[in-house]
Amino acid sequence: MKCLVQPDDGVLPVIKAINSARKSIDIVIFRFSQAQIEKALTTAVSRGVHVHALIANTNRGGEKNLRELEMRLLAAGVTVARTDDELVRYHGKMMIVDNKTLYVLGFNFTSLDMERSRSFGIVTSNQKQVTEAAKLFQCDTQRLPYSSGVASLVVSPVNARKQLATFIRGAKKQLFIYDPETSDPEMVRLLEARARAGVDIRIIGKPARNPSALPEARILQIRLHTRTIVRDGTWAFVGSQSLRTLELDARREVGIIFRDPKCVARILKTFQSDWESKAEALAQGLGENEPVEAAGASAARVAKKVAKAVAGNLGPVTPVVEMTFRELSGLHAEVELDRDQIEETVRDAVKDAVKQAVREMMDPA
Repeated sequence: MKCLVQPDDGVLPVIKAINSARKSIDIVIFRFSQAQIEKALTTAVSRGVHVHALIANTNRGGEKNLRELEMRLLAAGVTVARTDDELVRYHGKMMIVDNKTLYVLGFNFTSLDMERSRSFGIVTSNQKQVTEAAKLFQCDTQRLPYSSGVASLVVSPVNARKQLATFIRGAKKQLFIYDPETSDPEMVRLLEARARAGVDIRIIGKPARNPSALPEARILQIRLHTRTIVRDGTWAFVGSQSLRTLELDARREVGIIFRDPKCVARILKTFQSDWESKAEALAQGLGENEPVEAAGASAARVAKKVAKAVAGNLGPVTPVVEMTFRELSGLHAEVELDRDQIEETVRDAVKDAVKQAVREMMDPA
């Protein structure tokens, strides 16, 4: 078993996994913008690997990108399936290589998640878990009912509530939690009961909306995009489901519970470092729930800086577009182009790209 820590490990482990495939790759996609991974998948097809992609039917604001990705992968020879729409969202992130190695990921295949956010992934060759994940993949690609056969593979809405509740109840000393939103009433009550029993509970994530007996969550210095729990320093859960009702009961989410000393130790070390970094920031006078990088910044200031950065990197666009048009069309004679139309189209494209980047940054999913 191996543990991936983002942004420390970046995209390379995923690319290496794809490049190592000899027979098959099954991959579940919710968000996707990593060109290197797309290239690795298409290269795998060219060397005879059967690549099967299950792509989310929808995500917040990104349907156009998902459909464009489908068309590119289909053109490259990838077998593509789209998730059903019977659940609110298919949000799991998973990859199976050669039916031997399972990747359960907390992060999407995007630069934002893999290079600028805190997240984790677990790599396992446990055959029961791999086989169970393959069964889940087959059911979801064929839109068939799935029933859980391995308790350690945590799948919403099938067994997640039961397995995570059992996991939390088993805590004797510590529960260290990364979670963007811990809000499910049943889960909050279980955590409160553990706190009253003397369990040290620490949460890095969004502060709860309603008062509870739990310590207030601390916001991470960088973007948080993982759902992870370390129990008593020996067991851990890593997955895509928060402890909130929607992700436990109404969405397809995938996680894994495990007891691997090296993996758990690496996650625990990362948590302690993130927790201590926040404590140091507090000592320097920043607010309890104010991210260090965002301290004192307003939305207006952020918007102005983004606009300035974009404008500063834009040259005259029409000559570039005109030259590119001629190169692609193979024309050597003068071509009449509507400059106003070109500039308006490019302007709209830039707006769309910036909007999508902001959505990905702000959307905890």
